[in-house]
Amino acid sequence: MRELPGQLTAEQLAELFEGRTRFVERLAALDDPLEHAREVALELSEDEQKEILDAHPPIGGTPTSARSAREQGADGDPAVLAELAELNRAYEEKFGFRFVVFVNGRPRREIVPVLRERLQQTRTQELSTAVDQLVQIAVDRWRSS
Repeated sequence: MRELPGQLTAEQLAELFEGRTRFVERLAALDDPLEHAREVALELSEDEQKEILDAHPPIGGTPTSARSAREQGADGDPAVLAELAELNRAYEEKFGFRFVVFVNGRPRREIVPVLRERLQQTRTQELSTAVDQLVQIAVDRWRSS
């Protein structure tokens, strides 16, 4: 497992965070960017937090990168995919941003109860949870690459 880096370019960070956002640009200017990512992300405006969350593909949807495709697993059960699509729609309608979860190789059917549970949170709680999950994904991507 790789140690967290002392410096990363915006391009490297964009790969870890699914896009070159204002957040990625800020991290690229820092020493130990992945160490500080959670702190920086939580200090962003809601619009900037939404931007980094919406850069991720929806669970069960079309992945935006080969890495996302591998992480989301191969559970292609049509009933699971339909339920995820409906839950993702309800989530985005309620919170106004994309559902992000650290899948960590779990099949999609195991994400359904997680999504249902997180739909019960407040918007403030969920924004914090989603940002935390986003950082966990990026750190895991670095360590496992």
